[in-house]
Amino acid sequence: MEPVSSSRSWIFSTLVVILAVGAIFLLNQAMAQKNANTQTAVSQTTGDDAELRSRLTKEQYYVTKQNGTEAPFRNEYWDNKRAGIYVDVISGEPLFSSLDKFDSGTGWPSFTQPLAKENVVEKSDVSMGMRRVEARSKKSDAHLGHIFDDGPRDKGGIRYCMNSASLRFIPVEKLKEQGYERFLPLFEGKK
Repeated sequence: MEPVSSSRSWIFSTLVVILAVGAIFLLNQAMAQKNANTQTAVSQTTGDDAELRSRLTKEQYYVTKQNGTEAPFRNEYWDNKRAGIYVDVISGEPLFSSLDKFDSGTGWPSFTQPLAKENVVEKSDVSMGMRRVEARSKKSDAHLGHIFDDGPRDKGGIRYCMNSASLRFIPVEKLKEQGYERFLPLFEGKK
């Protein structure tokens, strides 16, 4: 009897491994198709892809147009404490304010709310084997990051966890010079 039991166990283990490898293969295929669809949509909505690639760094392109994620604690704005606003690196749309930025301990710039809610589009994201809410820039359709419900409770409990590579920071003293003077009143009397 033992050889039959051992044989069944081996067959079961083999089937589990085959199913796991198949699932990983299908997930990779789905991610590749999603990236291909995103790249097609990008070229249709933002113009010439070659021009965009020439304007952005490799990491900026990877994050914004290929739905990538930069490394935590090794990105430009995770610990930026200067006063100002964060805009879409592609379109310049105003997205977030330093007044709503907080240290989430995650290594990415985190905000309690957008500066201009109409410029941040929320989409369901079921990649990576989990359900999340993705944040994208409305005008350029750039991937910004994800939205979680573990933010400061006294500020609504939401955390907009963004990639620095999708943002460009404009300090308060340059808002007028760069055409964002309408946001200057937000910073009056604040340090």
